[in-house]
Amino acid sequence: MTMELPGQGRRWEELREEMEAMRSRDLDWRHGRHGAYVWYADDGLEHVLREAFGMFMVENGLGLWAFPSIGRMEREVLAMVQGLLSGDDQTASVFTSGGTESIFVAMYAAREWARAARPGVTAPEIVAAQSAHPALSKAAHLLGMRVKRVPVGPDYRADAVAMESAVGPDTVALYASAPSYSLGLIDPVEAVGAVAARHGLWLHVDACVGGILAPFVRGLGRPVPAFDFAVPGVTSISADLHKSGYAAKPASTINFRTREHREFARYSMDDWPSGTYSSLTFTGTRPGGAIAAAWAAMQYLGRDGYERIAAASMRARDAIARGVAAIPGVRVFGEPELWAFAFGAEGVDMHQVAGLMGKRGWMCGPTTDPRGIHVMCTPVHEGIADEYLAAIAECMAEARTAGAGDASAPRYN
Repeated sequence: MTMELPGQGRRWEELREEMEAMRSRDLDWRHGRHGAYVWYADDGLEHVLREAFGMFMVENGLGLWAFPSIGRMEREVLAMVQGLLSGDDQTASVFTSGGTESIFVAMYAAREWARAARPGVTAPEIVAAQSAHPALSKAAHLLGMRVKRVPVGPDYRADAVAMESAVGPDTVALYASAPSYSLGLIDPVEAVGAVAARHGLWLHVDACVGGILAPFVRGLGRPVPAFDFAVPGVTSISADLHKSGYAAKPASTINFRTREHREFARYSMDDWPSGTYSSLTFTGTRPGGAIAAAWAAMQYLGRDGYERIAAASMRARDAIARGVAAIPGVRVFGEPELWAFAFGAEGVDMHQVAGLMGKRGWMCGPTTDPRGIHVMCTPVHEGIADEYLAAIAECMAEARTAGAGDASAPRYN
C-alpha cells in the first residue's frame, strides 16, 4: 500500500466521521464479544482514563525532572503495586509499556546479575514450563539467552520437579506464571521458589495477567495460592496495569525484591555529546498519559472498586465455565483460580468452533495444547454469559454436524 500525505489539512469533524466509520467493523468489546485484548469495566472508568490520559498526553515520562507531576504519580502507582505484591521497603519497581517489556527488563536484569555473580556462564539459560508466555522466548532471543521449556504436569501447571531436573551449569533463572495466559492456571510458585533457592537462581514470576487483581480475588475467600514476594525465592514479578489493573494502555510494572536487583536492569552510558544517559526501561520516551491514567484508575477505583471488579469477573467466570462444562463432552482444562480459563471437547474441532463463533461476531482465542478455546472474563462478560453459552452450544452442534471444515488459524498477535 502506498499513500501520500494530503496536500491540505482536513477538518476534525470530517476525520472523526471517517474514523468512526472505520471502527464500525471492529470487535464489539463494550458488549463482551471479546475473549482477550480488552479490559473494560464500565463507562465511568473509561471516562476517567480518557480524561486523565488526555491531561498528560504531551508530557514525557522520560524527563521526570521536567515533569515532577508525572514522577509523583509514577512513584505512587509503583508503591501501590508493591503493596499488592507483598513488597516491603526494599522492593523497587519500574513502570513499563506492557508485559513484554516488563519480562524483557526482568530477563535483562537476570542476565546482568548472572554476569556479576557467575562470570563463567557465557550462554545463560532460563528454565520454564512449556506454558510460559512467548514474550519470554522473545526476550531471550534479543538478549542472547536460551529458554529450556519443560512439559507441564498432568494439572497443566509448571512441574517443579521437572524444572529442577532441567537445571544445568548454564541455568541462571527460572520462570513461573501467575496465571498462565492460555489456560489461566497459577504455577506452584512456592515449589519453584524452593528450587530457585536451592540452586541460587533468579526466579521471575509472570503475573502480567493476574498480579493486580488476584489479591482481591483472594479477598473474596477464593483459594489463590501465594505467588508474590511473600514466597521465598521470588526475585522479580511482572504485573500489567492495563490488564487486571484496568488502566489505559500502555502500562505495566516490573517489580524487584530489592533495589540492588533493580539496579541490574539499568543501562547507562556517557560516550556521546549530551552527558550521562541512564535508563531502567527498554523504551526511551514514555507517554505521560499512560502513567497519569494508571494513577487515576487506582485512585478512582480504590480497594472497593477493585473488589467489585474481582467479584463481577469471577461471577462471569463461574457462569461461563459451569455453562460450557454442562455441554455434553466439554471440559474445562485444569482448575483455574482466577477469571481466565480454557475449555475443549472430544470429537469436535474447537478451532473450527472458534471460527464459527467469529462469523457470529465473537472473538475466541484458540489454544493448541490442549486444543480448545480461551476465555478471559471481565465484568462486562457477566451480563452476556447466557448469550455466549448459547452461541458456543450452537457452534459446537454445527461443527459436529458439518464435520471437518475451516478452522480459525491459532494466532496471538
